[in-house]
Amino acid sequence: MQAFTIHQGLVAPMDRDNVDTDAIIPKQFLKSIARSGFGPNLFDAWRYLDPGEPGQDPDSRKPNPDFVLNQPRYRGASVLLARSNFGCGSSREHAPWALEQYGFRVLIAPSYADIFFNNCYKNGILPIVLPASQVAQLFDATYAFPGYALTVDLQRQVVIKPDGGELPFDVEPFRKYCLLNGYDDIGLTLRHADKIRAFEAERLARMPWLAQKQIA
Repeated sequence: MQAFTIHQGLVAPMDRDNVDTDAIIPKQFLKSIARSGFGPNLFDAWRYLDPGEPGQDPDSRKPNPDFVLNQPRYRGASVLLARSNFGCGSSREHAPWALEQYGFRVLIAPSYADIFFNNCYKNGILPIVLPASQVAQLFDATYAFPGYALTVDLQRQVVIKPDGGELPFDVEPFRKYCLLNGYDDIGLTLRHADKIRAFEAERLARMPWLAQKQIA
């Protein structure tokens, strides 16, 4: 998982409450057994005018010109501004996969669904919670100023606005540690790889029959 320290990025506004995970990545794309390739289908039903299916060439699709991510001013955005209860609905981990693979590294909203919130941290996305009044001000600024960008300093736990103003946010120390170091669940385990190998070697020395092949 890519480590997160300081990120500066263009902001895109997702101006809807209760955006659920089926909207983030529709159910038909969950058929894939790979953990990649979901970015082109992020917000698929809103992003395209034609129905989407796995394996389609995105260049052959009909984009919805009214959808926020299809507007030229938000092209390349990596900070997604959202309203309350973002990521509600089913617990599919494909939702943060799709967001990350599209290019988003930061989410900012007043609240999130719990499972989605936890899955973001496990996939290298920082979901920031700010008061609704501050989020509303960021929406206003994003609409008013094309190219509006924010800087997020995880170590200091602040969102830095273009005018230098700072918005502090909370993050649990363990989650902060994992993001700063780029540790997902597997990475956390591999920190102890030497101890694991030593344990396996010692156990095999005591119980050598464990190495014998089973005869059918």
